[in-house]
Amino acid sequence: MTIQTSVCVVGGGPAGLTLALELARRSVPVVVLEASGHFNRSFRGESVSPDSVWLLDRLGLLDRLDGGYVQMHRMEISDSGHTVFRAEFSDFRYPHPFPVELPQPTLLAALAEAGAGLTGFRLLQGATATGLLYDGEGAVAGVRARTPEGETEVRAMLTVAADGRFSKVREMAGIEYRKVPLERDVIWLKLPFPYGDWDDRTYRVRIRGDQHGLFIPTRPDSVRVGFNIPKGGLREMRQQGLGALYERLDLLAPELSGAVRDEVRSWSDTSMLDIFTTVVPRWAVPGLTLIGDAAHTLTPILGQGVNHAIIDAVTLAPLVEKAMGEGGSTGALLSASEMFQREREASVARSRALQLRQERLFTLDGAVGAAWRRSLYRVVSSSPWLVRKVLAGAYFQLQEPGEQVAKMQVGM
Repeated sequence: MTIQTSVCVVGGGPAGLTLALELARRSVPVVVLEASGHFNRSFRGESVSPDSVWLLDRLGLLDRLDGGYVQMHRMEISDSGHTVFRAEFSDFRYPHPFPVELPQPTLLAALAEAGAGLTGFRLLQGATATGLLYDGEGAVAGVRARTPEGETEVRAMLTVAADGRFSKVREMAGIEYRKVPLERDVIWLKLPFPYGDWDDRTYRVRIRGDQHGLFIPTRPDSVRVGFNIPKGGLREMRQQGLGALYERLDLLAPELSGAVRDEVRSWSDTSMLDIFTTVVPRWAVPGLTLIGDAAHTLTPILGQGVNHAIIDAVTLAPLVEKAMGEGGSTGALLSASEMFQREREASVARSRALQLRQERLFTLDGAVGAAWRRSLYRVVSSSPWLVRKVLAGAYFQLQEPGEQVAKMQVGM
């Protein structure tokens, strides 16, 4: 089977589906290939930054998410049992000041539903890209895919790799990149939310020595927990048994001691995330563009993955539309892709730098290092100006500051 389209997007995550929706709205035919047959994915990014909430509102998607997300009102960092940093998002004077926790299946279903009503939008689930197609001059001209209907060729003027941090399309295209491992990995698990001990509108970071944990409220009544282990240390921790995991949670969040013993009965109840960043010098080759994690893998700090994926999509779409309007030549599309990288690279670099600074702070050990970290957080927390400066770089790169509008502060 052969499918002819203007754009083939490989990967039906936030980047791929947002891009496809925006292209279809601009009358650019698009086919999305998604390897999974469903959207029910566990332990995927659920944190959506305020700028992306603002974008989702502008895209008309917030109404489709009615009741499907929860606003976060504050961020709190505790070190050795003492609160050293606290930020209230209501202090930020933007139209959408609050990050939200939005389960990825809910977001992806809303994007797919919005696209399904548009001419030129086609989503093929259970479809795995197995190879790239090339034209006579060596430019990418689409992909070969294995689908439920059989082997398929999707021929396109532009192929977009939105297939994540381990992008197979990037590998197949031979695009160079540099993987930068960090000093830690993260074990994720999900537990019942400890109502009575915590409110469910606060991001919590707990630190003790060189150990730290992230505690993120999620729909409908759970908390996602991520805590650090040394790089490649999962095997050693498993050898120590589940008792080592329980003790780690006892140290960081005694409020969850009972829940972790009730809910985590085997290592299969957890998920390990290999923490690294990816630096890709060139995001495009003739006929192919990378977006989202395929172009710039980030760490979990401050939930920047989904944020940059959505911003990538809405940045690239009008550039592709313009290139298609000028004939859709390989050269025009490559120029559009290179302009996309120029427009996005600085923002990604700022977020990466902020994340790496936080990573270094989290891993400080010893009395002197821990004391310096606590002092730094307290100094920043005591200055509203510093709090705004630090968080604005991650959360408010797009919105214009101004008076908040009460009706836009919907608490769901």
